[in-house]
Amino acid sequence: MDTPRTVICTFRLRNDSMTTFRELLDRHWPALRALELVTDTPEQVFVRDDEHDDSPMIVSIFEWANEEAAERAHDHPEIAEIWEAMEPQCEPRDGRPSMEFPHFSPLALAR
Repeated sequence: MDTPRTVICTFRLRNDSMTTFRELLDRHWPALRALELVTDTPEQVFVRDDEHDDSPMIVSIFEWANEEAAERAHDHPEIAEIWEAMEPQCEPRDGRPSMEFPHFSPLALAR
């Protein structure tokens, strides 16, 4: 059985990149869905709204369909094109890379 993997993508955008980056995000999720690389769980997208207005940051949270899906996405030309276009819209900041993509598994708590 395939186990979904949650990824929390953090994008540190250049000050003038919000419009272009949003257009890329609008293409990203539907492309992943069409290729069945992600689950039916809707993507969640957040923009930082604190005092750092001049340093935009976006977080996208979604579930890969399984452990191999992210690797398959790297090999697909449509997804690779979107990812390559995202990179120059971002910048390293505060000692962190321009983009981060850690994967997470659920943690069962005794509640």
